Amino acid sequence: MRTTAKKPDYGIDAPGVVRNLLLIGIALLIGSAIARLFSSPWQYSLFWPGISMAASGLLMLAYSKWGKLLHRDRILRIHSWRGDERVLDVGTGRGLLLVGAAKRLTSGHATGIDIWKASDLSGNSPQCTERNLAREGVAHRCTLLSENAAEMSFADETFDVVLSNLCLHNISGRATRRKAVREIARVLKPGGQAILSDFKNTAGYARELRQAGLLVKRRWPNFLTTFPPLTIVIARKSGRL
Repeated sequence: MRTTAKKPDYGIDAPGVVRNLLLIGIALLIGSAIARLFSSPWQYSLFWPGISMAASGLLMLAYSKWGKLLHRDRILRIHSWRGDERVLDVGTGRGLLLVGAAKRLTSGHATGIDIWKASDLSGNSPQCTERNLAREGVAHRCTLLSENAAEMSFADETFDVVLSNLCLHNISGRATRRKAVREIARVLKPGGQAILSDFKNTAGYARELRQAGLLVKRRWPNFLTTFPPLTIVIARKSGRL
């Protein structure tokens, strides 16, 4: 009997936000329809906010289902892979970037860290990530650690590549976010590359990395496949790999 291998599941980003946008948007549209029945001027005041919120929820859902796979590939194409890199994925969630990086490795190794908050990603847990790693066939090249981005246990200059997508903005407090960015710079090897993607605070990430002595540039937000539009910060530490 033939069995079909289960596909990896990378979850819904910010599930509570998506749910609330859709529910409030639908409620406003229903209210607008009712107001229209009674020829109330409120119909327009409710209709356009309802459309905006419902559309935002649907766009966020589309990103979680399809857009983030395309965005992952966009992030990973930035680095010229050799195959022997040591890679760190900060805020790995259910392993989307970690898997993509691990598939580009031969003798290298990829490590993913997270604190596994369910509010950031549906089903966010090490167990779900381990299942995805197994289903994608890369578990032997990956390590998962429950670790805070602002207090990493790694030695200085450990990783050739540091990746992160939609993680750093979830860290509470500007000072703690700055500390997490400094940690990324600290654990990066000379000649190594950090690629950070987020929908806000990216100017601050870039500034912090420059102050740490890295060469930094930013790519324009991607309006086609990400919602909210995501900006990529690319930083390289001086020196040789």
